[in-house]
Amino acid sequence: MWICCVFSSFGLLAQENSWPCFHGLDRTNKSAETGLLKKWPTDGPELNWTATGLGEGYSSVSLSDGYIFTGGSDSERAYVYCFDLAGNMIWQMPNGKAWSTTASYARTYTGARSTPTFDSGILYHLGETGRLAAFDALTGKEIWHKDLPAEFNASPTEYGYSESVLIDGENLYVSPFGKKGFMVCLNKKTGNLIWANTEVSGIEGYSSPVIMEYGGIRQVIGSTGHYYYGLGAQTGKLIWKIDCVNQRELNNTDAVVYDNFVFISSGYGKGSMLYELKNSDKGVFPETIWESEIMDNHHGGVILDNGYLYGSGSKSRGWFCLDFLTGEQKWKTTGKGSVTYADGMLYLLDERGIMKLVSATPDSYHQTGEFNVPEGGKSMYWAHPVVCNGVLYIRHADKLFAYNVKAN
Repeated sequence: MWICCVFSSFGLLAQENSWPCFHGLDRTNKSAETGLLKKWPTDGPELNWTATGLGEGYSSVSLSDGYIFTGGSDSERAYVYCFDLAGNMIWQMPNGKAWSTTASYARTYTGARSTPTFDSGILYHLGETGRLAAFDALTGKEIWHKDLPAEFNASPTEYGYSESVLIDGENLYVSPFGKKGFMVCLNKKTGNLIWANTEVSGIEGYSSPVIMEYGGIRQVIGSTGHYYYGLGAQTGKLIWKIDCVNQRELNNTDAVVYDNFVFISSGYGKGSMLYELKNSDKGVFPETIWESEIMDNHHGGVILDNGYLYGSGSKSRGWFCLDFLTGEQKWKTTGKGSVTYADGMLYLLDERGIMKLVSATPDSYHQTGEFNVPEGGKSMYWAHPVVCNGVLYIRHADKLFAYNVKAN
């Protein structure tokens, strides 16, 4: 999730003109694009088109090779979709059963969660009930699939599988949450197992994995309902873990990594925490740098830019800017939702459907645009927005909206 100036800009060039997976190629949720609007008209940027037929869900979009990909579901089945850049559906393919629940508090949360991952002409998608499949991105033809709960002896998840799988080289990382593998590494071309970690156990986490280099070892970072952890990317060996338990035992937010540091944020009043990985005679251990109850992120994501963190809190409700190395609050304003970044600006999508354009600066909260996103259904606006090729994509339930945010 990358950074500039004092902080590294790794991955930004690779993201240009594509957004192949959840939060972009390097998982920083930062677009490399420039030449975008710094201020919107009173009624918001121009709406290029609206696509329908996505069904229920909170899946974001990925884009590559001139196509848009996302997930959805009806009352019976999960689907993965391909659209062209004009919003026309090219193909749709089923991917397992739809997730459902008898719990009254969660009945409105049904629908797709996982964002498809594009790599070298192949589209990878994790269905809500744990069916992982690889599709030909051009035609939708299925190449291989795996039933993760059956193969790795996993119980049904409380809220359905929500992870957006990670591709790193020839490896695909995904978490079945099973007794025979909590997180596993598969060969992306065949789906064959490379390793399965059984050291990690317990309640499932709902974050998506990120990659980190430390001490010459490539790590993949994930979460359970009780802690975050780092595994050796090539071996699957547990390297470290950080206890993190909130009131609901739900860790939904992806870790943010920079240099030797790991930042995690956990909702329902838990808060934000920064750790530095260090070596000892017993191996790698995370040392606490700071902890704060503010910006307890629910699932809208946190962005690191030029030494500052931007995101929203759930119990500490509001949008925040925090100093990365100290946790000092620089500013706070009202709201709660999902965020993305492009060309020095934050795109803040409130869960009630208000999209705001805000300068990514710690000096003060400076808003330069706002508009109401149309309804695509009755659910919350929880799908993360994306900026790619001068277009702002916002998905709400059955609809996908594409706005022109390129400066003239």
